[in-house]
Amino acid sequence: MQPVISTLRHHSGLVAFLAGASTTLAFAPISLFPLALFGPAVLFWLLLERPGFRTGFLYGLGLMGSGISWLYVSIEQFGELGTVIPILLTFAFVAFVAQLYGLFGWLCLQLGARQTSHNLLLIYPALWVLVEWLRSWVLTGFPWLSLGYSQIDSPLAGYAPLLGLFAVSWAATLCAGLLVTLLTPSTRIRAASLAGLILIGGLGGLLRHIEWSSSHGEPIKVALIQGNIPQKIKWNPEQLMPTLQLFSNLTMQHQDADLIIWPETAVPGLFYRLDAEFFQPLEQLLQESNSSLLFGVVLLDKKQQGYQNAMVGIGANRAIYTKQHLVPFTEYLPLKPLFGPIVEHFTIPMSNFTLHADWQPTIKLGGYTIGMSICYEDAFGSEMIRALPDAEFLVNTSNDAWFGDSLAPHQHLEIARMRALEAGRYLLRGTNTGISAIIGPQGEIVQRSPLLEEHVLRGEIEPMSGLTPYARIGDWGILLLLFGTLSTGLFFRSTGHLYLFWVRQIEIQNLQEQGAK
Repeated sequence: MQPVISTLRHHSGLVAFLAGASTTLAFAPISLFPLALFGPAVLFWLLLERPGFRTGFLYGLGLMGSGISWLYVSIEQFGELGTVIPILLTFAFVAFVAQLYGLFGWLCLQLGARQTSHNLLLIYPALWVLVEWLRSWVLTGFPWLSLGYSQIDSPLAGYAPLLGLFAVSWAATLCAGLLVTLLTPSTRIRAASLAGLILIGGLGGLLRHIEWSSSHGEPIKVALIQGNIPQKIKWNPEQLMPTLQLFSNLTMQHQDADLIIWPETAVPGLFYRLDAEFFQPLEQLLQESNSSLLFGVVLLDKKQQGYQNAMVGIGANRAIYTKQHLVPFTEYLPLKPLFGPIVEHFTIPMSNFTLHADWQPTIKLGGYTIGMSICYEDAFGSEMIRALPDAEFLVNTSNDAWFGDSLAPHQHLEIARMRALEAGRYLLRGTNTGISAIIGPQGEIVQRSPLLEEHVLRGEIEPMSGLTPYARIGDWGILLLLFGTLSTGLFFRSTGHLYLFWVRQIEIQNLQEQGAK
């Protein structure tokens, strides 16, 4: 056994990279959630011997290089840049995100204690999750593949309504630390570690049985229309009328539903140009059947001289929601003086969306208050809970056609499930090419559509009321807990150093006394 351990430590960089790559298998669609404990456990074990930027960076390179490989699909298929440039751009982004894992490794070097247990249970898990939180807002945030998402079907998901996604990540990294302590020769420590694993998993399992919200009112019949319009032809001018015809025909076939949802930018045109001739006649038909329609379309903002990515509701009343959290380089261009000249040489499809001055997280449609989000917005739990407690259910519309048949649609569905669990609300996820889904308030998939197929998803949901603890306090609860834990670890680190100093002084004094004799 010892020669194997020595070999692994000798090739620590390769082991760290493979540990990161294997962690990807914990996320959808593979969903082997125990690997989200073993991957970080291997990293923690390596960091005990060789803490530093390099070890953490290589782990991040393995995780992100395998987990967000779908970015290449989007750039290669729609950027018209050949093969080499998409590979370089994808690698550049992967390496950029991996640097945050390098930061984690560097912090472990700077703040790690002499005693292994302090590192594994107090310092490493807290630093990991704080870096994850940092990743959720740096440059508007990229929280994709946060460790907690992989646990949506595990007992650890029970911590999500309590303190949110990062609490689940913390529970997972605590378990990873405990797994490493099982390698100690001490029988007592191994028994305590096993008890800790059972306690964390058991408490999470018990929390999963708590219903933080309750239903009120009659069930709502919903229809989610997945048009499956290929992204390459979606915005061709000649495709506008066939697209409108497809969606309107499917809508008329399901106008017995209380709420019908088309996906993000389902309408490949400007709303004001189509309102009178298309949407107003459709609205009259919906009013006759007492139904409401929510559809994605681009709005022209004449005041700001820009465009907005929006969801518009028609039927019993009209309502508008505009996207607030825009994606850099695809929905707006940050640092234009720096990146503008570079982007001009590429043909990456880009938009120049603006933010609505009077943005609201909810809309009123058909007598219901709906918490809205568009595409990438559902990756930010602290933003989604702004719709609560008013929202009776949540709606997220997306267009994952950019990423084809890759990991991205499955990972995005996993993210949406976490948002439903954190909020204690049903979440309706309407997409252009899949995966559309009806998600229950426990994060469970009630129904889902196939990927890359035209489909209408029918079902019923219940309006909900009540607040989860996370919806009340947001990320503040877990952040306070993490800083408290890290402070405790650093305190023990300093007192441990002080203890060793005094032991050394006593040894020196004894030696001096013996020499005097």
